[in-house]
Amino acid sequence: MANLQSRETDYKIGVVGVGRMGANIARHLTDEGFDVVAVYDVASESAQELATELGTTAASELAQVAALADYIITVVTDDAAMREIFSEDADDSLLKDASGKVFINCATLSPQIHVDIEQLAEKHGAESLEGCMASSITQAREGTLYLMCGGKQATFDKARPILDSMSVSLRYIGGAGQAAQVKALVNMVMNINTAGLAEGLGLGAALGLDLEMLQEVFAQTGANSRVLETDGEDMQIRDHECYFSAAHASKDSGIALDLANAEGIALPLAQATKAQYDRMIELGLGDLDKSGIAELTFPGRGQNSKK
Repeated sequence: MANLQSRETDYKIGVVGVGRMGANIARHLTDEGFDVVAVYDVASESAQELATELGTTAASELAQVAALADYIITVVTDDAAMREIFSEDADDSLLKDASGKVFINCATLSPQIHVDIEQLAEKHGAESLEGCMASSITQAREGTLYLMCGGKQATFDKARPILDSMSVSLRYIGGAGQAAQVKALVNMVMNINTAGLAEGLGLGAALGLDLEMLQEVFAQTGANSRVLETDGEDMQIRDHECYFSAAHASKDSGIALDLANAEGIALPLAQATKAQYDRMIELGLGDLDKSGIAELTFPGRGQNSKK
């Protein structure tokens, strides 16, 4: 792997979308010695605060990011936002000065958007890679993301020093859209596990069981899951500080359901799980961590408050 000096010389990076994930990616890459030359966000004050912290440029336009950076990491909210920043018709777009650039697109999006963006990038002389993250804010800051990539193998190889720095586990999945398909399935199963755990612990609470004991039994039996480790205690003590929001869980389950509908596959568990996260959004709980789904299942909370 290149040393810090060659990284600073060879990789000029821009980050578009500096919410909690994007900002922490920018912080980590800066710590690693990469030259983060510009940050951009529609919330310009967030970009300016981060730019001041990192000693870099808060770009006022997307085209400015493309002009300054050779590698541009995007972390935007959804497909619509992605199409907007890569618009061929808008006055301001990442495509304005795209020739020779490499776009690394890290948001959770539909697989088709990655195919479309790759085609648009190539049309404008650029390259595009999907870098799907199966991790949360803490891992973005520490550079320990589980990162799944899709696109051209040559583009993956070109961006690999950056990707290696961002991740503790890096996997090339295949062509454009395939990493997003895998990510959708990962999050779909994770969300189902989370909802199932909330129901198990909620019923345990209703029965008057010791929840710490119950979690220990779950951990030693077929009820064990990664979600039990990350969310079990939080569900019990109602600590729902957001690392992966209920709103994002709803969106990601929806992406998986769209894929299933296109293939004619019924996914009743995924549908039921999405309905629970949609219910959280309706109740104004969409900004809670996904563990907040326990607010719908524990006795004395949410929809079970009158039981």
